[in-house]
Amino acid sequence: MQSHGNQPPKEPTVSQSRLLVLVSGAGSILQALMDACTRPDFGARIVAVGADRDGTGAVVRAQQAGIPTFVLPVRDFPDRAGWDKALTQACAEFRPDLVIAAGFLKLVGAEFLAEFGGRVVNTHPALLPSFPGLHSVRDALAHGVKVTGCSVILVDSGVDSGPILAQAAVPVRDDDDEHSLHERIKVIERALVPDTVGKMLREGWSVRDRTVRIG
Repeated sequence: MQSHGNQPPKEPTVSQSRLLVLVSGAGSILQALMDACTRPDFGARIVAVGADRDGTGAVVRAQQAGIPTFVLPVRDFPDRAGWDKALTQACAEFRPDLVIAAGFLKLVGAEFLAEFGGRVVNTHPALLPSFPGLHSVRDALAHGVKVTGCSVILVDSGVDSGPILAQAAVPVRDDDDEHSLHERIKVIERALVPDTVGKMLREGWSVRDRTVRIG
């Protein structure tokens, strides 16, 4: 019998959850997730990045990091249902545990939610249910609120109407305009999204009515 001597015990293999990130823009939240995935305790890796338009900075970031990418512009399909089916199929090929909409400016449809419902996370630059939609920062300023912020939610079939996973407040300054306020909200989003996703993956989550419990 061949002897191997006193060998140190092998470190246990830590399984990594699979994240797929959907993007439409520069990819600052994607970068925050990429940075988080480099931490051994985060417990996840990004398996693909998908975009709804050509030429996004987010796709460039992913490609430079060696992450597979795909681009599916809505205009390439006869209708939204066809696009939604193609998006569902493209994402399913990578078998994600969670899909993260990181500045993704398209609403997913019934087929996508049938496949990934309860596993799609989105971020929104307002304290939902206040100010849903594309102009939430402008709407908050017009309404004269003193505090706004960002929300991380589970996506449902409505517009920014899913169960709330996490929120963080951002004070509105007297000299704020839409750009300055949105930039401060983005700073909070870049921390809140990876923090929330990491907790979900490590501790699990449950939804009862509209209340989400992590852990």
